[in-house]
Amino acid sequence: MERVTTDDGVRLWTETTGPDRAAARPVLLLHGGPGLWDYLRPVAALLEEDGPVHRFDQRGCGRSDPSDDLRMARAVADIEALRRHFGHARWTVVGHSFGATLALAYAWTHPGRVASLVALNGTGLGDWRTAYRAERDRRATAEERARLGELAALARRSPGEEREFRTLAWCTDHADRARARRWAAEDAAAPHAINWSANRRLAAEADGWTETWVRARLRRITAPAAVVHGAGDPRPAGPPAALARALPRGRFQKLPAAGHHPWRERPDQLRELLRRAVAARADADDW
Repeated sequence: MERVTTDDGVRLWTETTGPDRAAARPVLLLHGGPGLWDYLRPVAALLEEDGPVHRFDQRGCGRSDPSDDLRMARAVADIEALRRHFGHARWTVVGHSFGATLALAYAWTHPGRVASLVALNGTGLGDWRTAYRAERDRRATAEERARLGELAALARRSPGEEREFRTLAWCTDHADRARARRWAAEDAAAPHAINWSANRRLAAEADGWTETWVRARLRRITAPAAVVHGAGDPRPAGPPAALARALPRGRFQKLPAAGHHPWRERPDQLRELLRRAVAARADADDW
């Protein structure tokens, strides 16, 4: 573990696994939220035999320093500061959920620094919330929905109530319904506070981007770009597929019977897709 200090003095918690070989292709993993913390160690384990895999808690989140500067441009600048710190000319950037949005923003801001890109279970282009909310509600019982509403309305939650809140909020994410509650409870037990200010401010900023504005910036991303989506994610597959079509070298890959965390349900298939993206050559037409 290492703390990297940004130009405005915020220290970012980072962890690097895998060998730092001269010929290896470095990878950066971006967690979702916004306002959460790094939970992508299992994804790093799928790739770390091949080269260095970097992970970090975004500013204001998890083990990183608090910060009031919660903007997408600042988050992109933090990623670029990490690249310079680790000394990579280019790297593969893999973003999960909101991290996929952040990865795209980094790639269109610094296209020359991205060797390849993976948007993993992101939201894509167009309306995704309508179908997501309907499927999320379908997967939860009436009692679970009511209890989640009660917990969400509390001004303060006890540690036990917070774990229950997170478990109920996250258990609909998994395709494997028999194990969904246990997986959500495992994630809910993380000892970090959700940064709700980061969640609201960053999500609102990204929601304010028009599709026309985003499509114009996607054209700047000329690196190979894999858009990977679990078929069992309650978030619909149509918007990520539209994103892949909008990227100059985008490719859409759907993982069957996988939810929002496909490393849990389809680790072998995900490993192959990620390794293919990492190995993709910038000048290959058929990556």
